[in-house]
Amino acid sequence: MGIAVNVFVLGLAVAWSGPDPKQLWRLLGEDGIVEWMQFLCFTVIAGLLAFVTIERVRQPDSGRLEILALAGLSLLVALAAVEEISWFQRVLQVQSPDFFLQNNRQAETNLHNLAVGSGSLHKNVILKLIVITGLIHNLILPLLARSRPGVKTFVERFGLYLPPLAASVPYLVLVILSHLLIDHPRKGELGEMFGAVHYLATVFGAYFVGVAYQRTPLFAGAVEGRRVTTLFAMLLAFLLLVSWLLSAGVGATGA
Repeated sequence: MGIAVNVFVLGLAVAWSGPDPKQLWRLLGEDGIVEWMQFLCFTVIAGLLAFVTIERVRQPDSGRLEILALAGLSLLVALAAVEEISWFQRVLQVQSPDFFLQNNRQAETNLHNLAVGSGSLHKNVILKLIVITGLIHNLILPLLARSRPGVKTFVERFGLYLPPLAASVPYLVLVILSHLLIDHPRKGELGEMFGAVHYLATVFGAYFVGVAYQRTPLFAGAVEGRRVTTLFAMLLAFLLLVSWLLSAGVGATGA
């Protein structure tokens, strides 16, 4: 379902890449469908990781390091969620403080658009880290783990997981296609949304039903796993619908 959602959004971007720029701005602009989808996915991921953290605390065999790693990731993803929509600034119609008006590339109340050199913190630093980390986590380590199972064991010892290549490869291909097929100044938002959906699906798959995961998942039974997976697939489709409605309510812009 995660792959299907991403394919649908890419198809929508291609279909809306016509002579009328308003449609594509509705998809990729500030408070657009893609941006709200990122926020919703990050929010759910943070909640899932927090839930897993609490469950690991209750397990006597859980290490302190893995609990700290899961809790830290939950907080980091929650920060990414509110940063994505500038801490609800536009929703609440709050004016940016003077510091952000002077130092933020978009005059918004967020950290990732702070000026760094000729660009922003996001473009000059964060985006490069995301690309490097994403390639290592989704391609290099999973490929190494196929011939060296100890790699997966080592990663999971720290409370983390490796996405299955069946999910990672389509995700990376879709990111590449979004850059090749779409001509828009904010086309990078597509890749970011693809990553948010991909990680939402793989976080659920690993920790909750044990997809490509060696440790016991939260739903270990086959029947329970199938039922909760069906509900999760419905949730992904619902998140896309909600993001569409939110973009209409707040009003996507070309800023």
